[in-house]
Amino acid sequence: MLKVFLVEDEFVVREGIKKNIDWKSHGYDFCGEASDGELAFPMIQKAKPDIVITDIRMPFMDGLELSKLIKKELPQVEIIILTGHGEFEYAKEAIKLGIAEYLLKPINGEDLLSEVDRVALKIEERRKEREIREKYVKEMEENSLKERKDLFQYLVTGNKSMSELLEFAQKLEMDLSAMWYNIVLLKFQSRNHAHDEYSGSLIEIEQKLDYISMNDKQVLVFDRNLEGKALLFKADSKEELLELQKSAIEKIEAVMKEYEHVRYFGGIGVPVNRLRELPVSFERASHAFAHRYLVEESRIINSSDMKQSVYSDESDFDINDVSPKQLDRNKIREFLKTGDREESIYFVEEFFKDLRTNAMKSVMFRQYIIMDAYFCVIDFLEGLQIPKSEIEPLDITSGILQNEEAAMSYVVKIIAKALELRDKSASNRYGDVVDEVMAYIEKNYADEELSLNLIASHVNFSPNHLSMVFSQQTGQTLIKYVTDYRMNKAKELLRCTNKKSSIVSMEVGYKDPHYFSYLFKKTQGMTPTQYRGGKGGEGEE
Repeated sequence: MLKVFLVEDEFVVREGIKKNIDWKSHGYDFCGEASDGELAFPMIQKAKPDIVITDIRMPFMDGLELSKLIKKELPQVEIIILTGHGEFEYAKEAIKLGIAEYLLKPINGEDLLSEVDRVALKIEERRKEREIREKYVKEMEENSLKERKDLFQYLVTGNKSMSELLEFAQKLEMDLSAMWYNIVLLKFQSRNHAHDEYSGSLIEIEQKLDYISMNDKQVLVFDRNLEGKALLFKADSKEELLELQKSAIEKIEAVMKEYEHVRYFGGIGVPVNRLRELPVSFERASHAFAHRYLVEESRIINSSDMKQSVYSDESDFDINDVSPKQLDRNKIREFLKTGDREESIYFVEEFFKDLRTNAMKSVMFRQYIIMDAYFCVIDFLEGLQIPKSEIEPLDITSGILQNEEAAMSYVVKIIAKALELRDKSASNRYGDVVDEVMAYIEKNYADEELSLNLIASHVNFSPNHLSMVFSQQTGQTLIKYVTDYRMNKAKELLRCTNKKSSIVSMEVGYKDPHYFSYLFKKTQGMTPTQYRGGKGGEGEE
């Protein structure tokens, strides 16, 4: 119900408009009245009416001055001005202000109501257009998330210029300007479920994390698919940045106390004062983040607190200095199962650093480590039915034992290769999942409730994981596939039947024909009627 507010200095006229029109029965809420603009403005600010009816000539503050204030403070409010014959110049100025209409006094209730109805129709049309745009933005959110992921990759790889980064961010309505930056990597994983299982708790945590960032423009959140989330902190001073970072982490840890069955882990980078230096912050955060494969408890590690040298300077080596727990092969197995290929270097460096000895100075120990890693990789691949010939053979005469760097380089290489083979094998397996998703869409495309969340729950995946898998397998986002499928069905019905656009809309999953028309024109470049008529038609059916 639209709200109407009346401003009129003549008591008799004001009472007549108020009482001679049955506002409620005509669908309006008469929400207030005042005798002049000065009294009216604070009341209008509080009531927030949809339509203001005001006289143009009043004491203290006239209708024009009031209209200027309203349009500045509440631009969406429509204003109808009442004016006498001798006030036409005022009326012309009112039109320049964006006044909906001006009416000549005296005016009867029926004519005023008719004008209010016309303005109300305009308001409803504008509101409908806004709702349609908001719905479109929400439905296309998956596409926006992909663009945000791309931006984050550009930020941390350093292969885009400063102007390119700012331009890309501007398109996404993101402000990257600041004096200091830092990156924090986060991951949440259910202790009781597989990493690709649909989890209500993980969805809730993501929503709360997004809420934290939404209330602080200095924190930007990026989705990294199975690798979790990345938080980009920005501030005008290093001190402000560290305080902001500390506050956000405290909020996250407070949220996680509600979810004891969910393990969380984070890696904090180092502050940098140039946008182009973010790769440095990301690399340090990645080193800290790699420790999630080396420890079991939930924690957020600050890279500034970690030792930066992988090896000690001591040359003596005593096998008794090495703890069997530090050589836990399960850590490598876990990384092979869930790690990302790009993290291989970080994991291997942190794995060896975690030995806390100068063991890698010993040729004998390097040989043991390399052999152990090699057989661990081979065992993992055999479990995936992948032949060991896919991995570079273990040849200790090839120079891999020459020094620590050569040994580490070999281990990184075979682990990265194993992850590449794992992902290729998984990609083949995911083909069946994508086929199932496509079949589900084909069967349910007419259901308006069809969404990424609904489809993900059908195949027992998390929405983020399914989105990633579908994009990798098909080269397009899931929501784009659904939209394209529906649009193709709509075009088929428009060309092959005489059904009205409103019926076609219903049959392809859009109950709101206005939204269907908006989306069709957005994706096809023309209205449904124009498409049916070979671009020759105009308007909608």
